[in-house]
Amino acid sequence: MKKLSFSASILALLFFVLAIPAFSQSQLPDAHVLGALTDPSGAGIGSVRVTARLEAAASAQLWSATSTTDGAYHLSLPPGRYVIHFSRDPFAPREFTWDLSPGESRTLDLRLELERLSSSVVVTAEAEPVLRPQSTAPTDVITREVIDQRQAVSIPDLLQFSTGLTFARTGANGGTSSLFLDGGNSNFTKVLVDGAPINPPGGAVDFSVLTLDNVDKVEIVRGAESALYGTDAVSGVVQLFSHRGTTRIPSVTLFGDGGSYANGRGGGQFSGLLGAFDYSGAASYLETDGQGPNDAFLNRAVTGNFGYAFSDTNHLRLTLRNNTSDAGIPGQTVFEPPSLHQQYDQKLFSASARWEFVSGDHWHYQLSGSESYTHQHSFNPEQSFYIGGSNSFCPQTNPDAVATTQFCNYTYDDLYNYNRAGFSAQTTYILRDFAATAGYQYEVENGSISYLAQTHVRRNNQAGFLDFRYLPHPRISLNLGVRAEANGNFGTRVVPRAGASLALRYGRGFWGDTRYRVFYGVGIKEPRFDQLYTDQFGDIGNPSLKPEASKNWSTGIEQKLANDRVKVTAEYFSNRFYNIISFAFCSALPPPSTGNTCGISLPGAPPGFGYYFNTDLARARGTNIAVEARATKWLFVTGNYTYDDSLILKSPNAYDPSLIPGNRLARRPPNSGSITFTGTFHRFNATLAGYFTGQRTDSDFLGLGYTRNPGYARIDMAASYNVTRSLAFTARATNLFDKQYQDALGYPALGRDYRFGLRYQFAGHN
Repeated sequence: MKKLSFSASILALLFFVLAIPAFSQSQLPDAHVLGALTDPSGAGIGSVRVTARLEAAASAQLWSATSTTDGAYHLSLPPGRYVIHFSRDPFAPREFTWDLSPGESRTLDLRLELERLSSSVVVTAEAEPVLRPQSTAPTDVITREVIDQRQAVSIPDLLQFSTGLTFARTGANGGTSSLFLDGGNSNFTKVLVDGAPINPPGGAVDFSVLTLDNVDKVEIVRGAESALYGTDAVSGVVQLFSHRGTTRIPSVTLFGDGGSYANGRGGGQFSGLLGAFDYSGAASYLETDGQGPNDAFLNRAVTGNFGYAFSDTNHLRLTLRNNTSDAGIPGQTVFEPPSLHQQYDQKLFSASARWEFVSGDHWHYQLSGSESYTHQHSFNPEQSFYIGGSNSFCPQTNPDAVATTQFCNYTYDDLYNYNRAGFSAQTTYILRDFAATAGYQYEVENGSISYLAQTHVRRNNQAGFLDFRYLPHPRISLNLGVRAEANGNFGTRVVPRAGASLALRYGRGFWGDTRYRVFYGVGIKEPRFDQLYTDQFGDIGNPSLKPEASKNWSTGIEQKLANDRVKVTAEYFSNRFYNIISFAFCSALPPPSTGNTCGISLPGAPPGFGYYFNTDLARARGTNIAVEARATKWLFVTGNYTYDDSLILKSPNAYDPSLIPGNRLARRPPNSGSITFTGTFHRFNATLAGYFTGQRTDSDFLGLGYTRNPGYARIDMAASYNVTRSLAFTARATNLFDKQYQDALGYPALGRDYRFGLRYQFAGHN
């Protein structure tokens, strides 16, 4: 009995000794963290979740609070070292680590910026990022989640299923891939990578080289945006946004797959956060033999995104992206034998640096610089086929070449090097209901084209612009902008734009919110270098060319249904394209005339020469309809349909039957659309996507007289299964039913292509 009493006494003493620190700790007064959270205009932000946890104990108790409608928040915490986190979509999250003493009261008034990578934010449509409902231009946003679900590898793989977009690819692998937006020409869409324009001067981006490595978001803005972006933004803008590191424990992704046509692809991504420095880098390698002779394709990508936050209102960011490809080009094998030696090598590099900072409560400044470099080498060192017969203009030069009755395989070696570098500065004054932006841009464009008489050509451009956003009522958002563009070739042009977004109805239940948009803009595109300068074949450049231009307006309505589980968007657009540049061969008139068929006189010009003119006129008008529906908890359905009624109105120098007035614009189908089913169930994810296009105007450009390309329908499928939290099996099949079709007449598209792979992903954490 005495032993039991002694033991009980010892236990009681130990309990008392151990309890003293805890009791003392509990008696220490709490520390307090409080303040106000505001958006860039200074308005308070409600519903921001504020959390705190002890830094050394990731699984310890979590303290939390929510800001009130005026942005005020308050946390009471026991003393210690805490990681304090602020988060609310669509604002960029913020995080701080503090030592809090007993009874300390620390005030933090924080300005939260809109998260550029959020699906709820549009960056490209206006001078400053805005919430999607307030954007006045028709805009689509594609997120990283969608990219992963579809297992898309290249930009055409992803954008093929977007509203108002059509691609034409001259080959299954690595052939030129051209984008047509709302009926505009392929060089009427400006393409940006983290703010850096990558169009060759006056030209079109070849999307065949662009991959989705390290891309978190793609924005598509339909409509003339030259008031913001100057030349090239005639029918719209496409911008890619790179991933940013957000976790202190780095995030790692590794992947590899292989399949038909000897496909092999591998790569990875590494990202994280070191104090105020964030980083993200990715690399990939893709190789395939292709589906026929000389159809091999090799693509390599390296990209990086690096940022540093001096403070919550002072940020510096640098992004780099490099894509390199080598492709065999068999040619129009539907009509002629394959070209066995023709090659196309391409390199596309872009870099952008942006410094954003705030002065006072309302001033926001942005300084940025960008550079892009495009290298394209197209060559055919050996003849693969020739025209037989004694009077042939295409004699046999290679003993292994095949004789044909009408097709010639020329040898050539063309090299294109383009560089554009620019600097811009803008300042924005932001109030709760009003924002005014003034900006200046300067750009230098350089070109080296092997067949031009000049070895190097250059153009300097500069511009000033104003952009205004006004919210006269919570339901109404207005935008007005104007730009004065001083181009090194065509001089100064002033281009405006204006738009409005109106919430006609806020609702719940079956009939949800109703929003109406209207937009007007003018677009311009500078001439290409080869159109301005004389070449080595006797064609004379025209330095007096005007910019190609467009007048665009659109109107549309967005309706949410079934408690926001369904969203329907319908839009009408009208584009008028004028001063389109054409080419004509000016042949000498018979004596005694001393003129030529073009009716122009140039000092020292030969009797016959090629020349460029601003002659053509065209229009495109139609309808874009898109639907998003959450059918069940696990099934999401998206679909779209585009009717594009394009027409050539004037084309006096038409050199091909497809270009005669009255025809539709080439390679732009009147009817196209897609539907995608995405299902997620436990560890399994699957996407089934169908795309269709109707018959379109096209040309064989071989003199055979073909001017129509038949329509087709294609089905793609992608699936993944998470074996563990980090490891997943992946499978993907494009053109599932092996449909035989041509995106560009004469160039067969890739047949059924399946791939199987593994993906390892460590998500990282703070």
